[in-house]
Amino acid sequence: MSQKKFTVVIVGMGFGKEFIPIYQSHPNIKEVGICTRNQKTLDELATKFNLNRDLCFTNFEDVPKREDVDAIHIVTPVPEHAKMTIASLNGNKHTACTIPMAMTVEDCKAIVEAKKKANKVYMMMETALYTREFLYGLKLAESGELGKIQFVRGSHIQDMSMEGWAEYWKGFPPMLNGTHAISPLLRINNTIAETVVCHGSGRLSEDLAKRYGSPFAVETATFTLKDSDVVAEATRSLFDVVRQYRESYDVYGTKMSFEWEQLEDESHVIFDGGENARRIDVPDTDELLIEPIKHFTKREKIDDPNHVSFLQGAGHGGSHPHLVQEFVAAMVEGRDSAVDAVKAANYTCAGICAHESAMKGGERITIPVFD
Repeated sequence: MSQKKFTVVIVGMGFGKEFIPIYQSHPNIKEVGICTRNQKTLDELATKFNLNRDLCFTNFEDVPKREDVDAIHIVTPVPEHAKMTIASLNGNKHTACTIPMAMTVEDCKAIVEAKKKANKVYMMMETALYTREFLYGLKLAESGELGKIQFVRGSHIQDMSMEGWAEYWKGFPPMLNGTHAISPLLRINNTIAETVVCHGSGRLSEDLAKRYGSPFAVETATFTLKDSDVVAEATRSLFDVVRQYRESYDVYGTKMSFEWEQLEDESHVIFDGGENARRIDVPDTDELLIEPIKHFTKREKIDDPNHVSFLQGAGHGGSHPHLVQEFVAAMVEGRDSAVDAVKAANYTCAGICAHESAMKGGERITIPVFD
């Protein structure tokens, strides 16, 4: 392994703190710093993880200016993503950001441009592409076991009225943050979304609907895919719909199909011909990881299992060490990450354009091209 070593600062200490020990365990990371507005949180975490206090910040604007910081990993509320990402890239830092990339097509374009100009690594840290469940399905697709893929479907059903979610989520248009439901469908077909038709269903309470001027309880989209005859369908809801949390994908092929479990921990289903169906527990994915960080795929390694993001997200499917490994590997190897700016912009704008389609009564919208 290359001897290159990087100093990374993680911004946002909600579930962002989960990444501290993973980076600290990575052989290509020199030092880990943190940034949070909350001084008490900063002091507690600096002590707990024995951090260099010179790399602990309460003001984000100080971080991109620092010569001794090589990379910034942003895990802050959605409205902050675009401006922090652009500031990081303009500060000549390798940049990782949790989903979504941004909230507007214009901001996605600005990030693609800033990345190009900086010539640094950008990675959207999409947990859905690194869960054990998705990596299992991807292997079935890439090995040919599925045969030809005929259809894919994803959903992200969530109750964000649960305590612990920030105020800005209230009334948030479902597809405006659609990447968990959309990106697995695009990645398993190894392509991008080209057009979308989306319908809104049901109605939010008046208080929720007026916040973003978005009335729908549910948004369901169908996407046409580049160089593919497959159509992808994705459904998203956040409020006023009763359902256990579900962040799923189903894939149907000519030889085999995979369906996500109906209830958490009841096991997924494989169909492999005729009326055959069997439940499977997907294997862990630690063999894909370097030795020092492979144990972080385990659910029991989550530092704060009561964080609402994990209570509802089933521990993010063991994805965190995979995200770190790919981001650091891209920096070490001087290449684009697996979810680089162009791809992240497509995954994010697929959702943004889906919401636009729903608001226009199901009009077909062409998703911008970012190459």
